[in-house]
Amino acid sequence: MQRRSGVLSLVAGWVVLFSLMGCSGKTLDPGVPAAQENPGEVENLSWWSRAAMDAYLRQDVWRGNRAGYVLMFARDGVPIHANAYGWADIASERPMMLTTPMRFASMTKPVIAVAAMQLVEQGRMDLDDPVAKYIPAFADSQVAVSQARNAQGDFDTRPAQPVLVRHLLMFASGIGPGRDEETELWQHWQANSPREEGAGTLQGRISAMASLPLFEEPGTRWRYGWSADALAAVVEVVSGQRIDAYLQANVFEPLGMGHTRYLVNMADRSGLATVYRHDASGELIDFGSTIDADFPEGGSGLVSTAGDYLRFALMLWNDGTYQGVQVLQPDTLAQIQALHVPGGVMANEGIEGIGWGLGFAVVADDEASVTPDRTGDFWWAGYFGTHFFVSPETGLVGVFLSQTEPSPGNEVPFALYVAQAIAFAGL
Repeated sequence: MQRRSGVLSLVAGWVVLFSLMGCSGKTLDPGVPAAQENPGEVENLSWWSRAAMDAYLRQDVWRGNRAGYVLMFARDGVPIHANAYGWADIASERPMMLTTPMRFASMTKPVIAVAAMQLVEQGRMDLDDPVAKYIPAFADSQVAVSQARNAQGDFDTRPAQPVLVRHLLMFASGIGPGRDEETELWQHWQANSPREEGAGTLQGRISAMASLPLFEEPGTRWRYGWSADALAAVVEVVSGQRIDAYLQANVFEPLGMGHTRYLVNMADRSGLATVYRHDASGELIDFGSTIDADFPEGGSGLVSTAGDYLRFALMLWNDGTYQGVQVLQPDTLAQIQALHVPGGVMANEGIEGIGWGLGFAVVADDEASVTPDRTGDFWWAGYFGTHFFVSPETGLVGVFLSQTEPSPGNEVPFALYVAQAIAFAGL
């Protein structure tokens, strides 16, 4: 309850600021249809919550914490609030807009999970299939006995239990490197990850990665590594399509996500929001384009808009269906949302109460979590400051976007949590 009281105090403060600034708090049309073709009456966020949200984000841009933001909220399947703030590009004074495309980074991962679960639902693969059935290089998987090199400069290993498709979705495959201490094994993975390969397809890169020692036995621990990329490679084999082609035909087109594609496939990038970072003096500077991969990944790489991703999130809220188009069956969504990893997912960031389903973080205990959420909510975020959540208990769905590379000069992205807290408080 103390956490909830703190949120309400913060909201009250920003309402005062709103009144001083004279902001309108106007709801903008996001151009996203409701999840259902004939939705019932839905109550909007309160005027003061919208006003406080707008005031907070405007001042955050004004003080140079971020170049710009876009947010969209829906309730009970109906879009109820959207706004854009600041700049998509500071130098040219190009404003951030609801339709500005951005790099979504790790918010690619939930999309890959949906693609894989479509194939499971169709009986074309099983959650308990060994990954080696589709990528033979995993047949010889070894698990490291120690994360330090031996006297010969190698890693002592022993044969691992089979890596299953289920383990890839759980991020419990033993595939690294994760966010742990930088051991010698961690450094070895960093130097030999799929992105470090000079050239090649996703299939070739994942097959080469399969020779690296696993960090732990599959199924024993959540680890933030390359599991989603291996899962995308499995989707390619089972479907017979490259991952970008599969997603276009089976996720993006059915949901009307016409602005979503892999960055590597974009010839014209002039409309993208610029990615910034803070320099040593705290000023925002252009991060540059060295972040881009040259192949369609599974764990990153998608460019999208707030409206497109809201369609995806509304499909998840609506038991796998959006505007009459069924992407997944309700039972499949229930599997995805179930707690397959009961906790410890955000422990390295000092956040408790968060577990994992099949491709998403799931709130296991809202009282233990310091983030504004409800038990049973599911969500994920991207490296450059993108975030989405689905809250089954409240019916609230949100997409929140910015484009800043984490650096020592950055604040923790409090703004997305503040906006989410204000939205919950305004229900």
